[in-house]
This record gives sequence, C-alpha cells and structure tokens, in this order.
Amino acid sequence: MIAIFTISATVAMLTGCSSGGATKSDDSFSTKAQGAMTAWGFNNTDDVGKARLAHAEKAIPDVTITMDQTAFDAQKFTTRVASGNVPDVVQMDANFVATYAAQGLIMPLDACYSAHKVDGKERYYESVIDAVSYNDHVWAVPQFYQPPAIILNKRVMDAAGVTNADINTSKPDALIAAAKKMYQANGGIPTRLGFDPVATGQTELWILGNGGQLIDDSGKPTLDNPDNQKGLQLLKDIYDAQGGYAKAKSFSDTFDTFGKDNQFVKDQVGAQVDNQWYVNVLTPYVDGVEIDAVPFYGADGQPFTVAGGSAFVIPAGAKNKDAACAWALDLTSLDSWKAAGAARADTVSKTPGAVFTGLFTGSPEADKVIRETYVKPSGNEGFDKTIATFYDIVSHGKSIGTSPVGQQVKSELQNALQAVLLGSKTPEKALADAQDQVMRAYDKAQKDNGK
Repeated sequence: MIAIFTISATVAMLTGCSSGGATKSDDSFSTKAQGAMTAWGFNNTDDVGKARLAHAEKAIPDVTITMDQTAFDAQKFTTRVASGNVPDVVQMDANFVATYAAQGLIMPLDACYSAHKVDGKERYYESVIDAVSYNDHVWAVPQFYQPPAIILNKRVMDAAGVTNADINTSKPDALIAAAKKMYQANGGIPTRLGFDPVATGQTELWILGNGGQLIDDSGKPTLDNPDNQKGLQLLKDIYDAQGGYAKAKSFSDTFDTFGKDNQFVKDQVGAQVDNQWYVNVLTPYVDGVEIDAVPFYGADGQPFTVAGGSAFVIPAGAKNKDAACAWALDLTSLDSWKAAGAARADTVSKTPGAVFTGLFTGSPEADKVIRETYVKPSGNEGFDKTIATFYDIVSHGKSIGTSPVGQQVKSELQNALQAVLLGSKTPEKALADAQDQVMRAYDKAQKDNGK
C-alpha cells in the first residue's frame, strides 16, 4: 500500500519592500492566449498535477509552456521582479499574496477573471477567495484547501474510556479532562499525548476559533485584540495538563509522522489536530490504525476551520499575462478537477489497499462532483467517517484576513505563542509585544505605499 497525497503549500518569508498595490492601466486581460509562457513553483507532479497540466495544455493549445518546478523562494522572487526577469505565473502560499499585492510585485486579477467570465465568489469557497483578496481587488487564483479537523485514535480513546463527544474544543474542561485520561508518561517524560493541539502549526485555528481576530477588514494587524488571549491560554492549559509544552513538544518532534511507525500506529496520541491531507498519509496503515474524526468546534459550539492553500499569481512585468491568466483559471476549472479526480481514482484502483480520501480543491462545485463520483465506502468505517468529517467542515472555513504585513503577523504570533507556552509572558503581554512589533512593519508599509 502507498500513501497518495498532495501537499501544495510553500511558506514564504518575504524580504524587501516596494511601493504599489493600486490597479494600473496595463492590467487589462485578453482571452487570446498564445505564444510562450513560463511558470514557476507548480511542483505538483503527482497524478493530480499531471492530469491538470495535461488538461490545460489541451485547453490553450496555442501556448508553449516552460515549467520551472522548483519550490517557490521569496528572496529569489523579489530579486527577479526587481530585475524584470520574472515568470509569467507563480505558485505561492495564499496567505502571503496580500503582502506582494501591497508592494506592487504582483498584478490584480479582477480583469483576468472578468475576461474569462469567471466569478471568483462562485467558483471558490468564500473563505478561499477572501484569502487572496486585498484592497478591493483579487490578486490570485486559489487552488486546494486543506481544512484542519481532529483525527481520533479510537484504540487509545476506548481504552481510556474517552468518547468522541469528549473531544470538543468548545468545552475546554471536558477536553482537558479527556486529554489527561489518555496521557501517559514515564519518569515525567511523555510517552503518549492524550490530545495534541499542534499549537505551532495550527495557531490561527485556535485563535480565530475562540473568537479572536488577527487582521481587521482594512488589513491592520489586531494581535492585541483581547479575544486572542483565549486561544493562547487554552493551548497553554492543554499542554500544562500533559507535562508542559517543552516536554510535549520534544516528544511530538520524535513522531515518525510520515512513516510506518507514525503516532497513530504507535498509539503515541489519543487525538490530534491535522489538515485533511494527513488522512492520505495514514492510508497505507489502514490495518494498523483505528481512526475517526470530529470537527474543531468554535467557542460557539459550531464546526470551525481555517482556509489555507496555494494560489497562482501573475508578477508585475509578466511578459505573457494573458496566457498566464488562461492557464491558472483552467487549472482550477471544474473540468480540470474532474480530470484530476479520474486520474486519482485510477491510481487508487491500481494500488492494493489504497483509499480515495477525496480532493479538496478550493471549489465547492468541484469538491461535490469528485466526492459524489469517486469517494465510495472503503470497507473501513473509521476511515470513511474521517473522510466525511473533513468534507462536512470544508464549508465552515474562515480566512485569517489579508494584510500588507501578513507574514510579519504570522511570525510575531509564533513568537507570542512560544512566550506563552513556555511561561515567560502572559497572553496579554505576549500579544501586546507582538502587536508593537508588527505595527512598526505595518506603519512602514503604509508609508512606503503612500498611505
């Protein structure tokens, strides 16, 4: 059995500044896609990626495409834009699109969408299109959307007398009690985490899910919003109930996350927050795990998740923006995703024991068609329920917001998180300090952009 999965997000840390962010007169688009086009960062060379590339090649036959499938690099990107030697289209993490938009390094794509009669709010989930919108413009073509939920280790839970209902993030006391029941240690060193909140990888989920806000509607950072303290305090309480963050993190760092001795096979977790793609990682070990899943619940008791994924942008100065626009939109079209679904189904059918866990595309229509066509009962009730849970939550996503200093927001949030979890600062103090730091960058960005 093999794992079949696509991880298509590269986290970029931007350096350098440039003014921009307004629509320019040369931002019009034509549907006449022809000539040579260069693309960078689309390193999805699995069956899904190949099927979509083949579909686009047929859809725009008058375009000759040269692919640089190396991973996106922020420093290299800014250098290339400054030199004028830019690809026509680039794949990057959607969370950072607004930063490049504010600096004038990429083009607004409103006219691209309009030329091809594509309504972004209809094609993509609202949270997904919001994640690539800034200053009243859409700046990218989004793809993939891997929502986080909580994967349960039923073998561990049953042995500890913990039920699915106990793993409810909207009921902290019950959640922590369940984590304690499943937690195990030897000489004060954890040997099992009852509940792994994956704090450093899912910080925004815990903050926003508990009523917080990181960026307001204008793009201004709001790290010091008092409601943000709730998520950080809850994370600290969860870790404190399981030996403390330092010990828990040291233990989780030893997990064979992608291997045959992963934390579910070895019963090193009772429950864990995971993005949807991790279900694919577990499929080779279907006979060695007993899983289920529940949503992450917001403070209001309703399912909650955070939008994330990759997106295509067209750099300022791109030589063939019309071809880039047509190519990016075709790769995220319903027909392209249908081709991808067929390719994945074919791969699954030829792989003994493989499970089709779905494709989470960023498009509600494509998700629905692929699920109805290809996601069939696998014979393993736990996997089937887990897959269904991720499909059930995908429409409950929320964008963290877009800002010209989005990367700094994420960086300073991590600094605040570490300070709180290690006990060196209170949530209030850590977030206030983070806000001070990020506002320096925000004020500079506003000044550089003439605002």
